[in-house]
Amino acid sequence: MRVRVPQFIFRKKKKYPRFVFCVVDTVNVMNRQSLIRSNTVWGALRGLETFSQLIYVSKQRPYAVNLTVIGDFPRFKHRGVLIDSARHFQTMKTLKQVLDAMSYNKFNVLHWHIVDDQSFPYQSIRFPELSEKGAYSPDKVYRQADVAGIIEHARLRGIRVIPEFDTPGHTVSWGKSHPELLTPCYGDGTMKESAMYGVHTKRQIFNPILNVTYTFLQRFFSEIVTVFPDEFVHLGMDEAYPACWLSNPRIIKFMRKNNLDDIKDVQQMYANKLMKIITSLKTKFIVWQDPLDDGVKVSKDAIIEVWKSINNLAEVVNMGYNTILSAGWYLDLMSGNDDWQEFYMNEPFSYIRRSQQHLIVGGEACLWAEYIDETNLQQRLWPRASAVAERLWSDMTLTNSVNDATFRIDRFRCLLVRRGIAARPIGPGYCEYDLPVTKEMNAVDVIVPTTALRHVQSVNLISPKGLGFYCVCVLLLSFFMARSKCMQVTNSIVLHLNPQLKT
Repeated sequence: MRVRVPQFIFRKKKKYPRFVFCVVDTVNVMNRQSLIRSNTVWGALRGLETFSQLIYVSKQRPYAVNLTVIGDFPRFKHRGVLIDSARHFQTMKTLKQVLDAMSYNKFNVLHWHIVDDQSFPYQSIRFPELSEKGAYSPDKVYRQADVAGIIEHARLRGIRVIPEFDTPGHTVSWGKSHPELLTPCYGDGTMKESAMYGVHTKRQIFNPILNVTYTFLQRFFSEIVTVFPDEFVHLGMDEAYPACWLSNPRIIKFMRKNNLDDIKDVQQMYANKLMKIITSLKTKFIVWQDPLDDGVKVSKDAIIEVWKSINNLAEVVNMGYNTILSAGWYLDLMSGNDDWQEFYMNEPFSYIRRSQQHLIVGGEACLWAEYIDETNLQQRLWPRASAVAERLWSDMTLTNSVNDATFRIDRFRCLLVRRGIAARPIGPGYCEYDLPVTKEMNAVDVIVPTTALRHVQSVNLISPKGLGFYCVCVLLLSFFMARSKCMQVTNSIVLHLNPQLKT
């Protein structure tokens, strides 16, 4: 394959995809030439993916594409996948494969649930002891170079990385190096640091009445917002079970002294202080729906993620919150070989009024990792998450038939396998992913009108697989993508695709 690679002189810092609608692309496959037009690098990247999926293979004609014109844009601006690396450590190779497959599916957010009760694999700059004592083992740690590598790998694919550091619950691993952060529990009401079976452990859930807790959080999150460049951080706040708090006599005394009548007032105090810390860092935040369920008031600037039931969606939207839906899209749960159909038909707008639809900013396919590691992650995720991806990208009127979707999902699953993603089958059949490369995979000319362009040189790249040209185009875009702001710009990006790729 012959590709012209532009050389750039960059004068600005790296740019990252943002929480805005900016992905609009046009794919025009004609007799003499094929064009992808976009006003942003993110749109050009999605346009390349659209074009690659127009190509079909057969033994009679290995590579063909129909004449067509597509004006493409996403339905929702937040299209995410949650990966849990705390219950089981996910290797760098696995995470990067997930990001690759996400880009093929046009997902644009990696919700990285990086720590939890079970382990703390994130290597903190300011508090390295968190992972030293909280990780499963020294080799089950994401060092700063690893985190930066994941963020960069995602950036070059137009994917945002939003980390989740869940508090005040789900924090047992934090306490292995900082026990002062956790609340001592009283199992029988008198013995300090004693567990009550099925209710609480000896120490759990952040201690909300100590100043040291908030000093620590201020320092920790001031690091996080510099390491992760996205404008959002996920604060969790789910499953803050109060039994330990209620067993602690010091907390009960604190409540009486400060005229706090209910334990939810303690939770409200904690939430207020944490939200104030994050706001002071000029960062936005997402929380699970639990604080609202517990009667805690959350800032209207927050995005609420609904996970318990699809029926809760209307309740949260009625409060006026921007909302992310993950209820109905928990991919760690299995309900049969065809459960992807349930994911596909999970339509967010079916549960709210038309006037409220603007409050749904997107959704997430969640893969919790109690029983998921690198041996089965890809098979559990794909192509089941592809059903969610189509729901979040495509127009509602075009995604109301499972029968129509079955052909697309099955064909797309073969495309994923062809690209090295171990996606599981959705039924009997086979994939023609072992066809040889032919001379029809030819040159891709890229014209980028910009003052940053200095000169163009030619290089020869040999594609090992039938769709190798797409991978090369992604690498090509890596030279310049994300340097352009996610907004309307004067210099559009035009990809001229070889006219030989036609029927």
